[in-house]
Amino acid sequence: MKRSISILLIYIVVAYLFALGFREIYLWELSKIGVDISYHGSPMINTNDGYYFAEGARDILAGFHQPNDLSPIDYPLSKLTALLARITHIPLDTLIFYMPGIFGALLAVPLVLIGYELGLTFMGFLAGLIAPVVWSYYHRTMFGYYDTDMLTVVLPTFAIWGVVRSFLKNDIKTLWIAPLFLALSIWWHVGLQNIANAIFILTLLYWVVFDRKKETMFLLILMIIAIAKITILIKLPLIFILNTLFFIKKEGSLKYLPLLAGVGVVFYLFFGGYEWIEALLRNAYFHREVSQSEEGLKFYNVINTVREASHISIDTLVHRISGSYYGFILGFIGYVLLLLRYNILIVSLPMVGLGIYALWGGLRFTIFAVPFFALGDAYLAIWFLSRILNRSPKSYAYYLGGILAAAAFIYPNFLHARNYIMPPVFEKHEIELLQKFKHIAKRDDYVLTWWDYGYPIRYYADVKTLVDGGKHSGDVNFPVSFALSTSSQRASYNMAFLDVYFTEEFYKKGVKNKTYIEAMMERYGIKDPQNFLKFLEKKVPLPKVSNDIYYYLPLRMIDIFPTVILFSQIDLKSGNVDERHFFFRAPRIRKVGNRLDLGAGVSIALDRGTVIVGNKEFPLERFTTVLFGKDGKSTIKDQIVDPSANLNAINLPQFGKLLIVDDFFYNSTYFQMYLFDNYDHKLFEPVISDPLVKIYRLKK
Repeated sequence: MKRSISILLIYIVVAYLFALGFREIYLWELSKIGVDISYHGSPMINTNDGYYFAEGARDILAGFHQPNDLSPIDYPLSKLTALLARITHIPLDTLIFYMPGIFGALLAVPLVLIGYELGLTFMGFLAGLIAPVVWSYYHRTMFGYYDTDMLTVVLPTFAIWGVVRSFLKNDIKTLWIAPLFLALSIWWHVGLQNIANAIFILTLLYWVVFDRKKETMFLLILMIIAIAKITILIKLPLIFILNTLFFIKKEGSLKYLPLLAGVGVVFYLFFGGYEWIEALLRNAYFHREVSQSEEGLKFYNVINTVREASHISIDTLVHRISGSYYGFILGFIGYVLLLLRYNILIVSLPMVGLGIYALWGGLRFTIFAVPFFALGDAYLAIWFLSRILNRSPKSYAYYLGGILAAAAFIYPNFLHARNYIMPPVFEKHEIELLQKFKHIAKRDDYVLTWWDYGYPIRYYADVKTLVDGGKHSGDVNFPVSFALSTSSQRASYNMAFLDVYFTEEFYKKGVKNKTYIEAMMERYGIKDPQNFLKFLEKKVPLPKVSNDIYYYLPLRMIDIFPTVILFSQIDLKSGNVDERHFFFRAPRIRKVGNRLDLGAGVSIALDRGTVIVGNKEFPLERFTTVLFGKDGKSTIKDQIVDPSANLNAINLPQFGKLLIVDDFFYNSTYFQMYLFDNYDHKLFEPVISDPLVKIYRLKK
């Protein structure tokens, strides 16, 4: 027994260290190409959402934050990070960079433990080597990917280990394991409530069909407590106290189990029960296109623009779950064989099913299937080895063959990791500019920019934003999109002031049944949204706003600007989206004779001043070259070609970009103020001007 425990611990340590060491590939590859991702001695993270939780940790450590700044000081990841920062005294930026790898590598542990409970510890070890390095799981737990994903797969996998142990070992002292990890899963990420409920239901199904022991009935009661919608501060003590009482007073407790089970059912229904099914059906992934306010206005649904929520191909699914077709196919076969031999593993079906659901729901879900396809690969490997070795006692050939099989499954993932170089969210110079901006703006000032940059701006500049990675529904995005895309800088200015005013008003008054646009229209007594938007082009009486308001206009917004405008190119009454505007960014720029070859079948005929798209030719209105000085000021070389045309070529040679856009994009507030320094001096004043970012303050 001691030997088996020693081997188990060795397997766990080796698998964990391998997973952790694998994540060093990212740093090795960066150093090989000479890329420095450090700022003030700490590496920078590579996921936008990470700055949200980092902001919460920063404010917890500081001991304060501003009202309505949306800082997640109550979020588990922020709390855990702040706690570790206090204990270890590691700089916060360094800590958030390494935490994903350190915690993500823990996936190896429950896989080894599941193998141990099944009497196949070596299989668990092989799975523990494979799963943490597979494409999708590696992507979302690599160094720098600071997000809740570091534990969203680890915790429910531990819970599944707890269920397997409870039924196979019948050890009533440890019935708390599965409930503990289910409770922690839900506490860590509310979205795991669905997984937890599904694991409970399949555990109940297994108990009814295969088990029916009174001891395991008590496990179900503890699991009900774990998934109930009550605070974890009540759940955890209750789970441990009841498990301890059951262990001490087993014989007496067994008499009351039917009564406890009945109470548990009522408890389950009252504290969550069927609600999770209803919540699933209301999930945004099932409702795309447009969203509608209670007043009847229709807004563009953000889910349409989120790549992670888009349908994916079979090829993408296969590689993200296993890294290769042979890994996926063999993993599936092995997993089915495991289910047939160890039917207790039906409790893992929710995670596998969610992983396959990624075909429709988006690539973010693939990570949930990774551990169990890895178990399938490992099981098929040892099953095959045991047969070709004639079921002989486990020999060196058996273990060597298993390691080689694991290496074969790992290798394509290794090749992928070497080429998967995620840049930091912002360049070092952009952060320096935000640090400079931090000394200009106050903590309760607002920055209007697109939601992709909301979290990093809040973290580095310590200001408020109107939209961010969590607050970006269609109705919230509309005012920001309009302000950035309208050709009327007066309308942009008015919209920004009204957006800030009603953001603060809604927060102070707790308004939840109205959108900002509806409130704006009510204020001015205008019922038609198109008339209201036209009204904003005039000088209108604006409410007093105590906060200063800034526009953050970065170079990097150019590439996503077609997405930015979509949210305000919707008819708020009909829901119809105007997608007629033309935007093309050249994937390459190569001069061939009298033509500029821009790739993708697009070129510019320089001698005729036309744009050629496939077999069609369109006249150019102008060819504009923009050069940025060190002070950020733009020098414009404008060559008018055909004033009656509607297409404009914009060349940004310093950044290797060339755009073909229609007049709508060319005349937008963002293009005019960032690219051309063309701003209304009565309404705006520049506070930071740089080739990468221009920041304007709105005058009052």
